[in-house]
Amino acid sequence: MFSNYLIGLREGLEASLVVCILIAYLVKTDRRDALKPIWIGIGIAVALALGFGCALEFGSQELTFQAQEALGGSLSILAVGLVTWMVFWMRRTARHLKSELHGRLDAALAMGTGALVATAFLAVGREGLETALFVWASVHAASDGTPRPLAGVALGLLTAILLGWLFYRGALRINLAKFFTWTGGMLVVVAAGVLAYGFHDLQEADFLPGLTNKAFDISGTIPPDSWYGTLLKGVFNFQPDPTVLQVTVWLLYLIPTMLLFLLPAGLGQRRTTAAATQDS
Repeated sequence: MFSNYLIGLREGLEASLVVCILIAYLVKTDRRDALKPIWIGIGIAVALALGFGCALEFGSQELTFQAQEALGGSLSILAVGLVTWMVFWMRRTARHLKSELHGRLDAALAMGTGALVATAFLAVGREGLETALFVWASVHAASDGTPRPLAGVALGLLTAILLGWLFYRGALRINLAKFFTWTGGMLVVVAAGVLAYGFHDLQEADFLPGLTNKAFDISGTIPPDSWYGTLLKGVFNFQPDPTVLQVTVWLLYLIPTMLLFLLPAGLGQRRTTAAATQDS
């Protein structure tokens, strides 16, 4: 449940900050007449994300078991790719997000109502679609037949909305750079579990071999139905009897991705600049 709460909180707060920046800028520049198109664009984006999530959930139920596993595995890999890109993108551009959105909004104001709707839709819609896909993949990986994964997502989104409202009202100030660094690191760990489970789905669909080739089996020490087994499953997508392929994929993703993420921001750019200076 915690991993899904983290997804809802992280993704929801990004969307909330985008909405707050758009609304605050219009209010500050005395363009309240443009608020309605912005809210329409936001509403369409939210509806699209919900529809996409429902299509994934209910559409997959009509498939055969093998097709469900193949779809789940493929979408899990896609979701991990998207969320990894999002984590690094936010780490790199968070400090410039406000000015970037202001520039887009100025251009949309000059073009008219349709452009305002499109600006809000594109700004929020991308976050919504990424969230829907990653939430579905994570819930699919962690689901144990109870509504707890979705409850965690809902609580995370509600927390994000509350934090966004407090930011807008000026009642809350936190270091967003540190917040996105910590939550980004935790999301990388969650994504590693989702990726490993996605490959397990492809093994169950007979797309990949090695389903019976277990790396280890500690089910006797950590029973999947115990409280601590359930906790590890919910937080890290832990499996007490993973295949060799799952463990290999988990390590190959987690170690290099976490090392790259923990590098100081702008380090690669400074090295490139220094090298160019020496060459000249």
